Amino acid sequence: MTSFILASGNAHKAEEFRDLFSGVLTVTAAPKTLEVDETGKTYTENAFLKAKAYFETYGVPALADDSGLNIESLPDILGVQSARFAPELPNYADKGLKVIELLKDKDNRRAYFVCVLCFYLSPDEVYFFEGRVHGEIGFELKGDQGFGYDPIFIPERRENDGLTLAQLPEWKNEFSHRAKASQAALQFFKESIDKTRKKL
Repeated sequence: MTSFILASGNAHKAEEFRDLFSGVLTVTAAPKTLEVDETGKTYTENAFLKAKAYFETYGVPALADDSGLNIESLPDILGVQSARFAPELPNYADKGLKVIELLKDKDNRRAYFVCVLCFYLSPDEVYFFEGRVHGEIGFELKGDQGFGYDPIFIPERRENDGLTLAQLPEWKNEFSHRAKASQAALQFFKESIDKTRKKL
């Protein structure tokens, strides 16, 4: 079973991935968080930069993710810079309110989250998986069970009840951008393992 070091020192995040890939891949938090200069213009480029840096530092396969929020009517903010948006604001609640303020005169509130996972096994073997979840930006912060911009993001759902990602932890675990990217990766590695076993 292939083992990956997570391009993050966040033990909780590593545990989430470990549970998700249980029985197929093992994921452990890095002993120390590296300061990686995320100069990429896309999620794929930034995920690659992080995974490559951790692979080169620790000498083992690395897993990195890069994600962000994209707003159709405000294309020049957030995106790959989502975590660095409005650096003068101390927390995501304030950043979320800032986004709502910027949208006050906009009719189009459509938005989507993107997550790209990069599995860096070696310089010659690198895999990417992307997940997206579409929705719109709400008019207020709602919910306390998410993080980042979850309290302002209302995902597209059949229920159409106006709940945000921060109010839908179970739904998020199965249908979020990170969940979709992870499910695609899981399917790929399962199939790779099955093919290897058949050859043996």
